[in-house]
Amino acid sequence: MVVLAVEATGAAQIANDWAPAVPQWAWVLIFMLVFTGANLAAVKNFGEFEFWFAALKVFAIVAFLVLGLLAIFGVLPDTDPVGLTHLTGDGGFLPNGWEGVISGVLAVVFAFGGLEVVTIAAAESDDPVRSVARAVRSAVYRILFFYVGSMLVIVTVLPWTAQQAGASPYVTVLDSIGVPSAGTIMNIVVFVALLSALNANLYGSSRMVFSLAERGEAPKALLTVSGGGVPRRAVLASVAFGFVSVVLNLKWPDSVFLYMLNAVGAVLLFVWALIAVSQLRLRRRIERDAPERLVLRMWAFPYLTWAALVAMAAVLVLMLSDDRARPQLLWSAGATGLVLAVAGLREWRERRAGRSGPGVNSL
Repeated sequence: MVVLAVEATGAAQIANDWAPAVPQWAWVLIFMLVFTGANLAAVKNFGEFEFWFAALKVFAIVAFLVLGLLAIFGVLPDTDPVGLTHLTGDGGFLPNGWEGVISGVLAVVFAFGGLEVVTIAAAESDDPVRSVARAVRSAVYRILFFYVGSMLVIVTVLPWTAQQAGASPYVTVLDSIGVPSAGTIMNIVVFVALLSALNANLYGSSRMVFSLAERGEAPKALLTVSGGGVPRRAVLASVAFGFVSVVLNLKWPDSVFLYMLNAVGAVLLFVWALIAVSQLRLRRRIERDAPERLVLRMWAFPYLTWAALVAMAAVLVLMLSDDRARPQLLWSAGATGLVLAVAGLREWRERRAGRSGPGVNSL
């Protein structure tokens, strides 16, 4: 729910640069109203928005990859073949050791947040088993092609010394090969990406709230569903903080984004870790009690799950050793610990009540 506000604020900052006459808080309000209205109207609106957002993002990255490859091979006008000189020269691989890699990991790990939404959306699809498998495979291939591929193009076209802190590496590459208005183009792509993430997280958080209500871990009033299958009260509960952020942007437009980002912090890593631990426990239980329910099996279980947990633990240790990331980790650990403590206390009370309640054995 906080991430919704972060994404709306990030998009509002870009829109405010384009249209300074409209204040930042007003842009946040506009985005929240539009996407709340779309998600309240019909489930299909989520997919419709995501289709067009994804189409623009894919087109932009593919165009960047094509232009980058043409520049590498010297096909573009006024360019010479680059080859692999920038990968092997300028100090070679890791010219300053692993410190830069560590900083990079801390900066980008949270960009992968949201991948878990594919399993949430599958619950409303016609064939969830096939949809989950296809969506997960597609996500892995897209990461390799778009994320890793574009990074390879960037470090091949220009030496690492050409990049500057605070400047988009995509814009730097496009400027170097003579693409006009490269900065504006990439700002549009980032703007669309933020709205896409806002839309996806609104959908995902509302369905999580609805799922909690179904299990009795959130108010039953959130289970109200419209004729079109939309859990409208769950949607409204999910966007509540997004509308609170309108006031925050009104009062502190210059600093609210960083504060909200820090509030999210490392919570994502803790969530992923809890998902992995839950899988380790639940899959063994299902394999023992009802193996026919395991219609979709993860590769290399349990070794891949343990490898993921080790990787997440390594990132948390890196954050603890970094002065800038340490506050995020500590705040996130405190928030996660509080949630787990409340959940544990609630479960303990329920079990205690179950043991002492009359007629429990006959139910």
